[in-house]
Amino acid sequence: MSEIKEQKKYMKFSEIITYGIGLFGVALLTGWMPDYTATFFADFAFKGKGFDTATMSNAISTVFLAAGFVGAVCELVIGYLVDRTRTKFGKVKPWVGFGVIPLAVIALLVFVAPNTNSQTMAIIWMFVIYSLYTAVSCAVESPSNCFGSLCSPNPSERSTAISISSFLRSVGQSGGMVVIMVVGIIMKAVMGQQQFKNAEGQGLDLVVSTAVCALGLILFTMIFFANNKERVPFTQEKVSIKDAVKVVFGNKNLLMVSLTKLAGCGRGVYGTVSLYIAIYLLGSKDLKLALLLPMGIGTAVGTLLVNFVLKKFSTKQTYIIFCVYGASALAILYLVSSAIGFNKTLIIPFLIINFFCGLQHGNTNTTPNIMIADCVDEIEYKTGKRQDGIAYAGYGLFSKVASALTKGLGPWLLYTWSQYQVSQDVNVAYAPQSDTTLNRMLMIYTIIPAVFVLLQAVPIFFYDNVGKKKAMITEALQERRAAKAEESSAAADEAAAE
Repeated sequence: MSEIKEQKKYMKFSEIITYGIGLFGVALLTGWMPDYTATFFADFAFKGKGFDTATMSNAISTVFLAAGFVGAVCELVIGYLVDRTRTKFGKVKPWVGFGVIPLAVIALLVFVAPNTNSQTMAIIWMFVIYSLYTAVSCAVESPSNCFGSLCSPNPSERSTAISISSFLRSVGQSGGMVVIMVVGIIMKAVMGQQQFKNAEGQGLDLVVSTAVCALGLILFTMIFFANNKERVPFTQEKVSIKDAVKVVFGNKNLLMVSLTKLAGCGRGVYGTVSLYIAIYLLGSKDLKLALLLPMGIGTAVGTLLVNFVLKKFSTKQTYIIFCVYGASALAILYLVSSAIGFNKTLIIPFLIINFFCGLQHGNTNTTPNIMIADCVDEIEYKTGKRQDGIAYAGYGLFSKVASALTKGLGPWLLYTWSQYQVSQDVNVAYAPQSDTTLNRMLMIYTIIPAVFVLLQAVPIFFYDNVGKKKAMITEALQERRAAKAEESSAAADEAAAE
């Protein structure tokens, strides 16, 4: 009987696709905001104001560090509130559906810098606006990820839905780069070469591109909201914030999955320097799309590859395999690039290897979400309480702390350690750089992330919710839910008879 239940399909294929479309819409905006916000703050927001460059560089690093910790706190609070949400739409969908418009508005405001000659006021504005964006994005991103554990009680079907939606999310993360390229082409055609160059020097193409992505966020998320529903019943017990924190730090397996983010916090610094790699090492800002599109395609292919690997290996084994592979691919990219040198000859091999580097991101985008859904089952099995929101929020908390460290480390590596020179000409977007700076930029893109990719695998060696243990928990929960359903049905029949 339990075997039949385990094989039962709950979701229509269209729901799996529209879940992915919703994540695509969220990633279309949030996937590019941090990196483009950094370059907007550094290169465009206060150009020509005469602010001290070193002070601004340090401030930008601190802004992202502080905003990350704001996001970490928000993750816990939002996860706690999600688990207490009870509506006809479910407990996750209202956060996603009703949160996208505030998120779109705040994202646009990030790229509207105040016209001030006070460096102190400029720094305060950066702190406030980006922290606000981080808080609002948490209220949409965390619940949207959490939906994966609620879409189906069948672990196999749930894993497939998470894999396919992760594929579409990874496509969305590259979508912003396509938008900015298309926006640039259209602006150039409408304004002419020189006027577009002046507009680009002020970062206007970033503002327009953000507006397009914000509109996409709203439209694609509404498709998900209209077509999808939550199928795993929530438990009725009220959970205190103290109990919620215990869930995050008290379940060993959830803690190990969450610690992968902290241990691998520096793997994302490549994003901070990707625009400059395109400009200085490959020769054109327009090549950022050509630079990251192969990686984005590799990420998308990687999410599908993960689903295939998971049929032969456990989630634990799959995660470790991809981490070792990813670090190796990044090291090879550095060695090949250093051997060829920074010239046009580098472009093709760089982009090809970049694709293979992207495969590992499919693992980090997919496998942890499947593990967390399994951890939610384990917590329900042990406590009788299903706490999807706080479980994903716990992972999100560590993710935001890691992001804070990454966004603090990335700008410091780029604007201080690499000795990057900011353009002082209001009509020139980017100044020439030294060979030392170029080589250090390449290291920020490859070797430094490679070290952290290996480190993120360490906590997973202690994860054990796999194999027979996972199968036992799944079967026990199915039997428990079936018994509760029978009790409810019997109670309803009794009430009707009276």
